[in-house]
Amino acid sequence: MLWAGLVLFYGIVKGFRDVVKKKALTKNTVMEVLFVYTVLAFLFCIPEAPAAFNGLPPKYYFLIAIKSFVIFIAWICSFKALDNIPISIYGVLDLSRILFSTAFGLLVLHEKGSIYSTIGLVLVLFGLVFLRVYPEIKKRSKDAEAYKAEKIPSKYIWMVLASCILNAVSGCLDKIYMKEINSSQLQFWYMFYLVSFYGLYFVIRRIKISASVWKNGWIWLLSFLFFIADKALFIANSYADSKVIIMTLLKQSACIISIVCGKFIFKEKNIGYKLFCAAVVLSGLVVSMLGG
Repeated sequence: MLWAGLVLFYGIVKGFRDVVKKKALTKNTVMEVLFVYTVLAFLFCIPEAPAAFNGLPPKYYFLIAIKSFVIFIAWICSFKALDNIPISIYGVLDLSRILFSTAFGLLVLHEKGSIYSTIGLVLVLFGLVFLRVYPEIKKRSKDAEAYKAEKIPSKYIWMVLASCILNAVSGCLDKIYMKEINSSQLQFWYMFYLVSFYGLYFVIRRIKISASVWKNGWIWLLSFLFFIADKALFIANSYADSKVIIMTLLKQSACIISIVCGKFIFKEKNIGYKLFCAAVVLSGLVVSMLGG
């Protein structure tokens, strides 16, 4: 199952990518990072332009634009949330996209579920609930400082959830689109529209970009990681036997990397409990895959 290996690679790179995002956001604003990030990532796609123009059915110029707009909104939500909450908590909250991707896989793509996937989803829900309950436990304890460090405004939780829903929609569209087009066509036009949407946003909102953003090495690294990870994911989607449900589960390998890096790079607290929550979620993934 080569496609499974490609998706696992995507998940690992995604975990490191979230760390790089957090680093990039320490030097520039969310919108500056987003715009330059997408522009640089698009430049990596330029060599694929000949293949992207060759034989693309006309309707996909519009359909890919829809996918890009979905991600345009999703990235604004996820970047703003990541800029304001610990990366270790973001990594676990991001696991909720499993629920939405599974729902789309079952309802839209008509992939078959099982008793294993049902049990797995229940475990995923428990893990996410435990993560949310923990700050309230700290609030009632004597460890007030730990509570303050982990307290998250609700709006950022909703932003992560919105991002998860929109990413699940995008993943579903990938699977549908890849039945008729190839990875080069999808990636090139997807990035082209993303750059266009962010460019229009800057013009309409009259946002200025500081010169320092082009010197932010973290953004350059982020763009490269995004390009290679998405290339692997799009190729995986082109396999007829690949399933959105299983692919979504494999992507969650990013969670462990985010939590561990939160401990050693960002010196975040309560890592043990977050790893416990992640372990509950990941056990749900393993159970689900047993039925895959």
